[in-house]
Amino acid sequence: MTVAPLSAPQPVLRLSGISKSFPGVRALSDVELELHAGEVTALIGENGAGKSTIVKVLTGIYQPDAGVIEVAGQATTFPTADTAARAGVTAIHQETVLFDELTVAENIFLGHAPRTRFGLIDWAAMEAQSRDLLARIGATLNPRAVLRDLGIASKHLVAIARALSIDARVVIMDEPTAALSHKEIHELYDLVERLKAEGKAILFISHKFDEIFQIADRYTVFRDGQFIGAGRMEDVTEGQLVQMMVGRSVDHIFPARAHNIGAPVLTVSGYSHPTEFADIGFTLHKGEILGFYGLVGAGRSEVMQSLFGITAPSKGACRIGERVVAIRSTAQAIDEGIVYVPEDRGRQGAVKGLPIFQNISLPSLGRMNTSGFLNMAREFKLARDYTQRLDLRAASLDQDVGLLSGGNQQKVVIAKWLATKPRVIILDEPTKGIDIGSKAAVHEFMAELAAEGLAVIMVSSEIPEILGMSDRVIVMREGRIAAELTGPDMTPERLVRAAAGIPEAA
Repeated sequence: MTVAPLSAPQPVLRLSGISKSFPGVRALSDVELELHAGEVTALIGENGAGKSTIVKVLTGIYQPDAGVIEVAGQATTFPTADTAARAGVTAIHQETVLFDELTVAENIFLGHAPRTRFGLIDWAAMEAQSRDLLARIGATLNPRAVLRDLGIASKHLVAIARALSIDARVVIMDEPTAALSHKEIHELYDLVERLKAEGKAILFISHKFDEIFQIADRYTVFRDGQFIGAGRMEDVTEGQLVQMMVGRSVDHIFPARAHNIGAPVLTVSGYSHPTEFADIGFTLHKGEILGFYGLVGAGRSEVMQSLFGITAPSKGACRIGERVVAIRSTAQAIDEGIVYVPEDRGRQGAVKGLPIFQNISLPSLGRMNTSGFLNMAREFKLARDYTQRLDLRAASLDQDVGLLSGGNQQKVVIAKWLATKPRVIILDEPTKGIDIGSKAAVHEFMAELAAEGLAVIMVSSEIPEILGMSDRVIVMREGRIAAELTGPDMTPERLVRAAAGIPEAA
C-alpha cells in the first residue's frame, strides 16, 4: 500500500532515517515518525515491529545509530532520559514507572520539586501544585496519599500529572489501557481529549483496533523494524492496516517436516486463573508442534507457566495420556514429563555464573550421582551429548553460560530440559533476540524433536515462525482462546484479526 506524504503544519517532533542495531538484531532500519500538536498518532505493528525500541529512542534510553531527531524543526539529540524530559518528551507505560513508597505529590515532582529560597523542598508548594495538576486532568486524588494504596488507573493519572508538571509537549502512551476496566478506559479517553485540547502531541501505542479508531487522528505502521506507511485515520480501513502490519510472505526458510501426528499426550480443559486466563482448552499430540499466537497481554506465557506448575489454576483439568493430574509444582511437572523453556532465558532459564555443563545437568542431578556424590564425568557426558545435537558454539563446557551469545544461551536452556527426557516441551519465544543462523538451528532442532515423537508447544510473536513451524495455531486474546486455525486458515491476516478482535472481512 502506497501512502502519500502527509501535508500538515510543522510537527512538534519528527524522526527521520532512524536506525538502531543490537548484536545479531537490527531493531530499526531507516524509520520515520511525525507527531503533531493537538493530535493523537497511533503507532501500529506486530510484536517485534520496533515500537518499544522507538519509544526508548524518544525517551533517551537508547541512542540511534543513524538518523535525525527534530523538535519544533530544530535538530537535537537525547543522550539521556533527563535530556528528553527537558525537551518535553515523557512516556506513560503499561506498567507505570513510579515509586510505591512515595506519595502522589512526591511522584509527580520527583527530581524537580519546588524549592524554598534556602534550597529546601517546599512541601506546601509541591502539595498545592500537585492538587492543581490533578484537577486539570479531573483527578480527585489526595496529594498526600501513598502510591501503593492506589489502583492502576489512579497510578496512570499520577503519571500523566507528572508529565504535565514538566510541561511535556510530547506524551507517549504505551498500551495504557491494558490493565484498566471498561469505565477506566473511557475515563482515559476523556483525559486524552483534554491533553489534545492543551496542544499536546500524543503517541498512542495499542494493539486494540477499536481503541485506535476511536482515539487516533493519525497512524504510523512499523513492520520488522521498518517504516511501512502513515496517514490519517479517516483514510484507512482495518483491513488495510492489517495488510500493512503483516503484508509480507512467510519468506523465511523453515525445515521440511513429515507431519506424523500421534496419540494425544496432553489434554487441557476449562483451565482458568483468577486474573490471567479463562476457559483454556486444547489437545496436544505426539509429534505435533502446536503454535500459540497472541498480542501483548494475551495470556499465553501465563497459561504455559501454569502448566509447568509455576502458578496454580483456579479450576480446570489436565490429562497426561489417560491420567488426570493436578500439577502444583515445577518438580511435579518435570516428573510428569512437561518442561518449559522460558522467554526470559537470562533471568529464568540460564544460571549465569555457572558453567555450561552444570546448567545442563541441573534438573537431572538425581541421575548424576554415585553413592550420594555428584559424578562430574556423567555431568560432562550429558552436556556433551545435548550440546553436540544443538550445535552449541562455546570454547568449552566449562565456560560461564553468561559469556555466551543469546542464541547459544538459548541452546543451553533447551539442552537442559531435553536432558530430562520429557514428553512435552514448551518453548516460549524460542528464537527471540537471536541471530538468523541460530534461529535456523533452533527451528531445525524443533523439527527433529517432533519427528522423534516429542510433543512441542511453541509460543511465538513472529508470524513467519508460527506459520512456518506449526501444525496448528491457537490464537489467544485477553486471556481467552480467540481462534484455532489449521491448514488453509493459517494466514497472517487471520492470525492478526483473531488476536486483535477484528471481525473477518465480508
